[in-house]
Amino acid sequence: MLRVRHARPDEAGTLADIGLRAWMRGIEPLVPVDVAKRIRAQNPFQPFIHSMGEKIIVAEVDGEPAGLAARERSDDTISDIWVAPELEGRGAGSALLAELEKQIGAAGYHTAKLEVAADNERALRLYLAKGYDPVWRKVRMDPILQVPLEKLGMQKPLPGQSLRQVERQKGGRP
Repeated sequence: MLRVRHARPDEAGTLADIGLRAWMRGIEPLVPVDVAKRIRAQNPFQPFIHSMGEKIIVAEVDGEPAGLAARERSDDTISDIWVAPELEGRGAGSALLAELEKQIGAAGYHTAKLEVAADNERALRLYLAKGYDPVWRKVRMDPILQVPLEKLGMQKPLPGQSLRQVERQKGGRP
C-alpha cells in the first residue's frame, strides 16, 4: 500500500539516509570524486530535513518510508524528490509529485516548476511522463555540491488551469 504524509521528527535519520542513497544513485555519477566523498561524509540531507520539519512529505510503501519531497521555499517550485533506490518503480515518486502539485495549486499557483540535473535520466523520465515540459537548460553552480552542473528547468500547468492563467502567472501575455 502507498500513502503520502508529513514527516515525523523521529524519522529524520531514516529520511536523510534515503535522500543520500537516492542522491548517490542519481547525482553522484555526475560529479567529481572529491565532491561525492564530501557529500557522503557530510550527508547534507540531515540538516535539510531538520530545518524543514513537517514541510517534508514522505511516501510510504507498505508502512515504510520510501521517499521524501519538499517545496523548500513554499512557493510554486518543487525543490526535492528523493526515492529509495530499492523502492523505485513502486509509485512513491509519482505520489510525492502529485501531492506537491496539489499543495502548489492550493497555494494559488497555476504552474508547478522544478529543476533537474540534465543527465539524471530516471528523474527526467518521470517528470516528462507526468507532463512537465523543459523551459530552459543551462549550467548552474549547485549551491550544495559547489560545482557547476547542467540543469534543466521544467514546468507543468496544474489541472484546471488555462494557458491564459499560466501566462498571467509568468507575467506574460495571454
